[in-house]
Amino acid sequence: MQDKKLKKGFLLVLKWIAICVLVGSIVGSATALFLISLDRVTLWRSYHIWIVNFLPFVGLAIGFAYHYYGDESKKGNNLILETHQSTGTDNNSKPIPLVMAPLVFISTLLTHVAGGSAGREGTAVQMGGAIADQFTRRFRLNSEERKTILIIGISAGFAAVFGTPLAGAIFALEIMSFKRIKLADVLPSFFTAYIAHAICLAWQVKHTVYIIPSIPGISLSSLSWSILAGLIFGMAAFAFIYSSKLFEGWFSKIKFAPWRPFVGGIFIALFIVLSDSTKYIGLGIPTIINAFLTPAGNFDFAIKILVTSFTLSAGFKGGEVTPLFFIGATLGNILIWFIPLPMALLAGMGFVAVFAGATHCSIASIVLGIELFGMEAGVFIGIASIVAYFTSGIHGIYNAQLKTGAKYELYNFISKSRRL
Repeated sequence: MQDKKLKKGFLLVLKWIAICVLVGSIVGSATALFLISLDRVTLWRSYHIWIVNFLPFVGLAIGFAYHYYGDESKKGNNLILETHQSTGTDNNSKPIPLVMAPLVFISTLLTHVAGGSAGREGTAVQMGGAIADQFTRRFRLNSEERKTILIIGISAGFAAVFGTPLAGAIFALEIMSFKRIKLADVLPSFFTAYIAHAICLAWQVKHTVYIIPSIPGISLSSLSWSILAGLIFGMAAFAFIYSSKLFEGWFSKIKFAPWRPFVGGIFIALFIVLSDSTKYIGLGIPTIINAFLTPAGNFDFAIKILVTSFTLSAGFKGGEVTPLFFIGATLGNILIWFIPLPMALLAGMGFVAVFAGATHCSIASIVLGIELFGMEAGVFIGIASIVAYFTSGIHGIYNAQLKTGAKYELYNFISKSRRL
């Protein structure tokens, strides 16, 4: 009897090692191909800027592709969250369609090559979730095991796209709600994240390096300024979320969905032509890097909020996270006007804190900051991220994300107190 249990346990471990290696390798490779392709289309656009005039027609093509071939896939990251939540409670829970992976891959490249303002993590996460879920039936996974494989799909995509395996693993666990996560989910999430990251690096993908050269000593003054900065970053996250919902409401009035990115593309193309600037389109990596190096003296963060929320609300594809990095870094850059902390540190704090406020993933955000900027910056990044998390409002960029955790308990407590 004991031997049978040991054999069963051994086979279970082997099965999950195989699943983690398969998912990590495939998602890591797919993400590497995506990042290499994204770099090339971005470079091509920089030499052929006339392509932005065709953004409305690119939007129309994306709209028709999702309308006819990916109706469920248009939910994006929310589809993965909804599938995780419904698994085990809904016997008719459908598998995430595999077509989601190539659809979001191609649509994101089209968005970027034609001048849309979007990120890349949404693409990697959606590819990860769609690819991982295909193994549910092949390995005959039960409902609890299916939840685990969705988590490792997200962790693989996030870890590979940013080169941050620790943050990727924690992001996948946190976005699904820590309260519902089981211990059996944790090790596969970390294992798969590191595999995907290693595979992505093996494809010679190079991730952007950000440096904070000067970090002040910890004092009451520096910590107090960090709290103020976190409050401002939380307000920026709220502005992004609010503008996204506002634009979504506007575009929902266009009943035939494929026309939404076409109409949105007209306005974005006009903005690019009239402003005679490409600073706010695509990922904006050069501007993010510059935020750590040179005082900007302008309000790039506000324009990026509007352009990105408008682009994604119209139906173009990509993600929100890299634009959130742009918003936070450029906002932090100008906070040197009245906050006496090093400019690069403020840029790094904003880089992470706006992400924390918008995604409601404060733990993953802090780990991300430590992976990118080092442990010495961790205290300042942590304070700014936690404050931004609590002050960014009750809603986040993922509509299907469960409203659980300290933030919502605090909001509920305040709400009940007011009733009394």
